[in-house]
Amino acid sequence: MERAVIELTDVLKMTVSLLAIVEPFGIVPFFLAVTQGWPRPRALAAARTTAFTVLTVLVVSVFAGEAMLGVFGISLASFSVGGGLILLMLALSMLRAQEVGLRQTPEEAEETAERNAAAVVPMGVPLLAGPGAISNVIIQSHQFGGGVDVHVALVLAILFVALVVAVVFSFAGWIADRLGTVGVNLVTRLMGLILAALAVEMMARGLSELFPGLAH
Repeated sequence: MERAVIELTDVLKMTVSLLAIVEPFGIVPFFLAVTQGWPRPRALAAARTTAFTVLTVLVVSVFAGEAMLGVFGISLASFSVGGGLILLMLALSMLRAQEVGLRQTPEEAEETAERNAAAVVPMGVPLLAGPGAISNVIIQSHQFGGGVDVHVALVLAILFVALVVAVVFSFAGWIADRLGTVGVNLVTRLMGLILAALAVEMMARGLSELFPGLAH
């Protein structure tokens, strides 16, 4: 496959699509609930831990994700269709401003709060760096041929998104006060609209590779 030349617009698209999937604003209420009553330094540490978790999981996915698919015999075309479907379902939930589902027993909730583990699971994974975000970076890497320039562009996009996560969670209380429930839902819906378009594009590309006749 001939490598595509990556341009600034492609880097911007990578960043916007990944930010729309991760969508830290939608997790602000959950972050505030988990860190309620915590001292400010501990809450800031949780914000940094969550951002670092997102960074680590997604960077590893960029470099090892396609190899892992090969181990299970999954083609990138099939993964594009499946990943696009996951993103579309996520986008539809965002358009309805629904909260991300999370099931924990009281014992699990107490343990994660005590150990500050909630910053990693579930906030880092899977609420932020979930199947949608992981699928996105793997497919984006393959789409442009997986060269060094593509990996650098994706890592820069991931770094930016992780920085946004750290900033948003560090000022979660201020953001929630200024935006309110309506404001947070509005941002979530806008991100959901962008994500829905990207999901359809991803599925269409995968289907055209699986069934070349559909492209004509």
